[in-house]
Amino acid sequence: MGRGTRGKLRIYLGAAPGVGKTYAMLSEAHRRVERGTDCVVAFVEHHNRARTETMLHGLEQVERRELTHRGAVFTEMDVDEVLSRRPAVALVDELAHTNVPGCRNAKRWQDVEELLAAGIDVVSAVNIQHLESLGDVVESITGVRQRETVPDEVVRRADQIELVDMSPQALRRRMAHGNIYRPDRIDAALSHYFRPGNLTALRELALLWTADRVDEYLQEYRTDHQVSTIWGSRERIVVGLTGGPEGRTLVRRAVRLAEKGAGGEVLAVYIGRSDGLTAASPKELAVQRTLVEELGGTFHHVIGDDVPASLLEFARGVNATQIVLGVSRRRTWQYVLGPGVSSTVARESGPDLDVHIVTHDEAGAGRHRPLPTARGARLGRHRTLWGWLTGLGGPALLTLLLSDFAPEVGLANDMLLYLTVTIAAALLGGLLPALASAVVGTLLLNWFFTPPIGKLTISDPKNIVALAVFVTIAFAVASVVDLAARRTHQAARLRTESEILSFLAGSVLRGETTLDALLERVRETFGMESVALLERESDVEPWTCVGSTGPAPAERPEAADVEMPVGDHLALALSGRVLPAEDRRVLGAFAAQAVVVLDRQRLVGQAEDARRQAQDNKIRTSLLAAVSHDLRTPLAAIKAAVTSLRSDDVAFSAADEAELLAGIEAGADRLDHLVGNLLDMSRLQTGTVTPLIRTVDLDEVVPMALVGIPDGSVLLDVPESLPMVRVDKGLLERVVANVVENAVKYSPDDTPVLVAASALADRVELRVTDRGPGVPDEAKDRIFEAFQRYGDSPRGAGVGLGLAVARGFVEAMDGTLSAEDTPGGGLTMVLSLRTEPGVHRPGRTSAVEGAV
Repeated sequence: MGRGTRGKLRIYLGAAPGVGKTYAMLSEAHRRVERGTDCVVAFVEHHNRARTETMLHGLEQVERRELTHRGAVFTEMDVDEVLSRRPAVALVDELAHTNVPGCRNAKRWQDVEELLAAGIDVVSAVNIQHLESLGDVVESITGVRQRETVPDEVVRRADQIELVDMSPQALRRRMAHGNIYRPDRIDAALSHYFRPGNLTALRELALLWTADRVDEYLQEYRTDHQVSTIWGSRERIVVGLTGGPEGRTLVRRAVRLAEKGAGGEVLAVYIGRSDGLTAASPKELAVQRTLVEELGGTFHHVIGDDVPASLLEFARGVNATQIVLGVSRRRTWQYVLGPGVSSTVARESGPDLDVHIVTHDEAGAGRHRPLPTARGARLGRHRTLWGWLTGLGGPALLTLLLSDFAPEVGLANDMLLYLTVTIAAALLGGLLPALASAVVGTLLLNWFFTPPIGKLTISDPKNIVALAVFVTIAFAVASVVDLAARRTHQAARLRTESEILSFLAGSVLRGETTLDALLERVRETFGMESVALLERESDVEPWTCVGSTGPAPAERPEAADVEMPVGDHLALALSGRVLPAEDRRVLGAFAAQAVVVLDRQRLVGQAEDARRQAQDNKIRTSLLAAVSHDLRTPLAAIKAAVTSLRSDDVAFSAADEAELLAGIEAGADRLDHLVGNLLDMSRLQTGTVTPLIRTVDLDEVVPMALVGIPDGSVLLDVPESLPMVRVDKGLLERVVANVVENAVKYSPDDTPVLVAASALADRVELRVTDRGPGVPDEAKDRIFEAFQRYGDSPRGAGVGLGLAVARGFVEAMDGTLSAEDTPGGGLTMVLSLRTEPGVHRPGRTSAVEGAV
């Protein structure tokens, strides 16, 4: 490879840890070496897996760079050494790894970018859970937040991506056989991260992400090679919606078709015209949009005056394989005006796009009446053109036919025929074409059929009356037809406006519409490119955008095509086209509703603030109750002991004095503990807890936290070989002390509490297990609330802050604290902490075990 070109990146994408990414990567390296390719191992981590370590034999390995960080020695990839060696191919494992401070780059994928820029091909590996965009999804599935991530774009830019997959059952068998983790970590891993449900979900994520990437490759290829035909790589079904009631039937039918094949996808599309308000019912469209999304499809709104052409263009653009349309709602006579959308799409779809025409209850019930948006456009351009052609050409054609084939019909019949043409012109084009037809018809009748023929004079007075009646009737009929068209136009418009306003009012009152959703509805309803709601504090302050939808929304009302002021300091700004005056009434209603939604959202925020203040007041009230009761008890004991010691009436023995002093000390310790918890809760409530995160050994912190615990009440099992954790040492001591103290308090006297720790992936878990009465599932979260105690404490009291403080401190250290049932009875507190990445502690194999 010439060093002036960028290297190629090949990534092995794993569905889960242990599926064999590194093994596959090393196998690829051996194949390339056998073909004579200069291939080196820049960095590969075998994790003490025998088969993976064996695969490293026979491959040249670049010496790693050693760095010292916080007293520990780490090894990282030596980028400079790899660049100096300049191999054709470099193997770099763990693409999402975070480098130790002191390296040139913070992340390993940045090291890989340097190698690629130098013209070196790179073979790397990464797990699906380390992709940045999937962090929240993976956390919701596994309960583990991945701290080491790689941007999706880095993986998407790879020249080759190969999925390394394994069934959950096979992966768990590998785990049980010790092929992934050490024996001491197997049980914890199988019961937590490597549960069958977790592995199945991660596998699905990997398959779907890879499928989307393959779609991108395919789309790029089709675009680069100008492929216009549809390639049915997987079923994509486009549903054409009109906003009519049959849409729900079409959506469900399309979903059933998609379910017949694996990976089927449903895309519902509504084609809106660009000349004004949509003719569809906004309420029905909203219902259909919700139905599509609930069934796993997507909804699209496309602007286009030619509905069949726009629908086919959309289908081919998304590489669809099928189109689902409903049987036309036209009546039989309406097909005279054209073949209809369904027939046109079926005729022009071509051999690569199947069209399904689905029957429904609304078939033949009448075409959905279009809603005009302007007086001049209410009949449409094509219909107006036909009206003028009929009004001007119809009388001429009729004159030619009557002159050549029926010259003796009679003047009365001639007038009726011309009147028929005038009525046809009125029905098609409205008043003006009808008036033109009446004038032209009158002149032709006078010239060709009224004596004297060939002149614009009338000799018989009766004919004058007949022509006058003809003109009057023509004008009257044309006016009535035009008036009916106007009324129909107004009725349809008012009907749609009322539906829009009714839907808006109902959705806002029910709290179903967010500001973004409302603005999106404005954009779709009026066929705009973008919509923005602007606000300013005063007349001299600049405008700020409080909500927008669409590309490049207007930043000032003056920059928009349509401005709708709402009060003194709010305005709705629309960009895309200028609206006719009659649309502004509905736009005004939208603007008013947008203000209502904005106010409601702000009121919700204020209500949330009020709720938090009420919660704070509740805590203060509970605090006062705790101070008045729980703090008074040890104070009373201390006062009684001190009063006894100061009494001159009683002579206490040395043993009695020692007992009284011990009681004073115990009361003071209890007061100190209670006050400490109260202060900690106050810090948590005010957000002033700032952990000092450092790398510590768990086996050093836990024993220190158990100093005040009664002897023999705790069994400790914390291996020294555990990875180091990133925590605040002082906060962790308080957490462990509170949790263990709570467990001891509820555990039977003859049964010690077990405190055991184990490692799981990039976390360390500390489990505190007691054999007490346990806690029902519905109360497991409630026990972590402040001033809450479940049941009666058999010994001692407290204000119910121990677990609340513990969870607050753990979350401040980016950990988790949860409660689980102990098998056989009791409660187990699970404390999960983040480990320090890349830290290994070889040689420490002993464990801290014994009774405390």
